[in-house]
Amino acid sequence: MAKAPDFAKTFQDMMANFPVDTSSMQDAVKSQTALAEKLAKVSLTAAERSTEISAQWAKDTIARMGELTATKEEPSDYAKAMTDFASASAEVAAEHMASFAEVAKKVQMDTVDLMLTAGKDMASETQKAAEKATRDTQAAVKKATTAAASK
Repeated sequence: MAKAPDFAKTFQDMMANFPVDTSSMQDAVKSQTALAEKLAKVSLTAAERSTEISAQWAKDTIARMGELTATKEEPSDYAKAMTDFASASAEVAAEHMASFAEVAKKVQMDTVDLMLTAGKDMASETQKAAEKATRDTQAAVKKATTAAASK
């Protein structure tokens, strides 16, 4: 029975003749990791600030609930307490929603800034890699041409 030829050695030799510079890939991974770290920091800062706003909102509401549940002399005082509570709750809600909007605005601005910076860095790295590849290709062509001419 015929035995299939083993091309493993042939492919290994062929691939060895194509040197691959992995430094550009390593740089890309480092850049992506740095960007991910910065984006995570923006997200975590926003989450922390949002939690602080929510906690303060809850504290304000609970403090006002104490006034609402206090014993009153007149039945009309209960209606007034409920009206005051609703009015204060609406006012506090507007303040806290504005705080949440500020957090969202800051996250958006920070993210856009990070993406613009990352885009500039990537363009610069791509240009450097292309220039290096051009130089390497030109050197390989020159070497091959010289070797062919000397034969």
